[in-house]
Amino acid sequence: MIITKTPFRMSFFGGGTDIEEYFKKNKGAVISTTFDKYCYVTVRHLPRFFEYSTHLTYSKMEYVNSYDEIEHPVIREAMKMLDMHELRVTYESDLPARSGLGTSSSFAVGILNAFYALKGKYADKKRLANEAIYLERALCRETGGWQDQIAASFGGFNRINFDADGYEVLPIIISPERKKQLNNHLLMFFTGFTRFSSDVQKANALGKEEKQAQLKEMYSLVDTAQQVLTDKDSDLDKFGLLLDHTWRLKRQAGTAVSTDSINELYEKGIKAGALGGKLLGAGGGGFLIFYVRPELQESVRAALQDLMYIPFEFENGGTRIIHYSPENYVPKENG
Repeated sequence: MIITKTPFRMSFFGGGTDIEEYFKKNKGAVISTTFDKYCYVTVRHLPRFFEYSTHLTYSKMEYVNSYDEIEHPVIREAMKMLDMHELRVTYESDLPARSGLGTSSSFAVGILNAFYALKGKYADKKRLANEAIYLERALCRETGGWQDQIAASFGGFNRINFDADGYEVLPIIISPERKKQLNNHLLMFFTGFTRFSSDVQKANALGKEEKQAQLKEMYSLVDTAQQVLTDKDSDLDKFGLLLDHTWRLKRQAGTAVSTDSINELYEKGIKAGALGGKLLGAGGGGFLIFYVRPELQESVRAALQDLMYIPFEFENGGTRIIHYSPENYVPKENG
């Protein structure tokens, strides 16, 4: 039996510039971090006592005997890709799916990590990220960028650069004290709305000249935000103001990014004292994050009391195996 633990991510700056069609021509970059909310994937070989050969448990249950019967696209294509058979797969999560935190990509990374371990093979973080991108974007044909799979695999507070040659992960070097200070200025709330990121990406499809200009400006904000973080003499409040700027810019990028309800919630947070914030993910629902000075946090929480407040802390681990019990598995001759 294998159990993997894979973190979710929050993206602060550069979202949208991690889409391959964009960064292959223009370059892209994001600033993101993983935090202490996780998905867990348990995988073992299913004993041959049942009428079915594979049992899947996520938001529903599936009992199947072939790849083609599997409804869940990521599980189906991952099993095909790594030639996996006769499995019991269980997915659990600290936070809901389709909520803007890269949950589907964390699952993709976590299940690949588990499958490799079950086969007795080691896959490093780069390989897991690359194959999760291939799994979701090529095999499952889901629209979206690359940052979620990379963040979930590598973990930590990073700048991720994208260009025609691929990507590089660069940890942002800030003192533990300044990193803690930033963490203590961030409040996260669940809006209650969920959606498929790929649907939002399709509704906001790239190609229009005005969106290209907006994405280039969002890319430039990555440098500015990184400078604020790494310059110990810079006022950290500038990070909050930049969040507000990038969110208002992102809202112009497509009609599916925000809704009247989300805009109203955001403005409530700002009026209560937040310097800035954004909706996490592609848009359309999920989690709102705000940058708020500590003395005004009670005011913001009171203004948004109808929303669920989610305390969190940054994490650095990325995907990991938390339980490993090797199995003696002999494949059936017919697979």
